[in-house]
Amino acid sequence: MKRRTKKERQQLLLQTIEENPFVTDEQLAVQFNVSVQTIRLDRMELSIPELRERIKDVAEKNLENEVKSLPLDEVIGEIIDIELDARAISIFDVKEEHVFQRNGIARGHHLFAQANSLAVAVINDELALTVRANVLFSKPVKAGDRVITKATVRGQNTEKNRTYIDLISTVNNSVVFKGEFEMYRTKGKGENDETSY
Repeated sequence: MKRRTKKERQQLLLQTIEENPFVTDEQLAVQFNVSVQTIRLDRMELSIPELRERIKDVAEKNLENEVKSLPLDEVIGEIIDIELDARAISIFDVKEEHVFQRNGIARGHHLFAQANSLAVAVINDELALTVRANVLFSKPVKAGDRVITKATVRGQNTEKNRTYIDLISTVNNSVVFKGEFEMYRTKGKGENDETSY
């Protein structure tokens, strides 16, 4: 296989980071078959900030004014992208306090809470409640893992005030959790409604 020129590699690097701003330097080094230091030098030459700054930049899209259904400090994980009633992405860094002591595996309720709070946050309404959730934990998550959860609104039933959301959580592009959530919302933009759910 022919080795890429520096210019080709940098162009692909730029494209890769634009497509996935959450990719780490280590993952890029493996993908491009170069050292982490080479990736860092390429990023510096291209004026691409490090991962932490990229995440912060994406998150600062004024999410306070976007999310209506719950305060941002009640979201489990950090929302980094959202388009109400369409899609959302959050990141959750698993720490020692999130795992079982004896085996180091993350407690499932943390992954569920990240997905559930993202499902609530993506709803363009003052009130959003989980009616039903069908979830599958497919791989164990450990301390130090970064869980990226994506919510996609699949559909709505306005007669029943329901929104249907698909959620997928990944660690290093490997699926660890899937969920189908049925959410109750009030009619319109949070007006009072006595409908039971």
